[in-house]
Amino acid sequence: MKKIKVLNLYACVGGNRTRWDNNKIDVTAIELCPKMATIYKERFPNDKVIVCDAHQYLLENFNKFDFIWSSPPCPTHSTVRKVNINQNKPVFPDMKLYEEILFLKGYFKGKWVVENVISWYDPLIKPYEYQKHYYWSNFPIIGKKEGNRGMGNNESIEELQNLKEIDLSKYKKIDKRKILRNMVEPKAGLAIFNMAFNNIQKRLI
Repeated sequence: MKKIKVLNLYACVGGNRTRWDNNKIDVTAIELCPKMATIYKERFPNDKVIVCDAHQYLLENFNKFDFIWSSPPCPTHSTVRKVNINQNKPVFPDMKLYEEILFLKGYFKGKWVVENVISWYDPLIKPYEYQKHYYWSNFPIIGKKEGNRGMGNNESIEELQNLKEIDLSKYKKIDKRKILRNMVEPKAGLAIFNMAFNNIQKRLI
């Protein structure tokens, strides 16, 4: 069977990618931070990793892939940031999130998903809600809304690493807690990939 060509945007260290079957996919990962890209490459040596702006890469290369996963930066949309307004200066929400949703909806012929946090405002485009994340996609995402995303701020690095199925102990000068909390849980990444994969498989056989 032909491998599925996957574009993994804003890849960070690859939380969503962790459980994907290497025998079924050919992955190109895009990450702007060289340090995060290095960790990703060490975890997934067979993936092609490109250090560049994911938003621009999507615009220029979207039609080369069968499946696109995008996880744009979430801080300006986060409920937590809005709740802690006294600690955070007000900012405009980063609308690249909705630019990408509309772009994929309008131009991409494969399967796609855009992931982000539960926002402090009512979403401008209705998402699926799955394990305390928002997902926009052109295939059904079916499952429980509950998840571990909101497990609290007191969990240890070890607890988070167990949940996210990664060991960052050898890496220095990185914010491990922030990286771990922002990662998509591997079980969720696999479940959503499989929801799309059944549709893609039928098209590629």
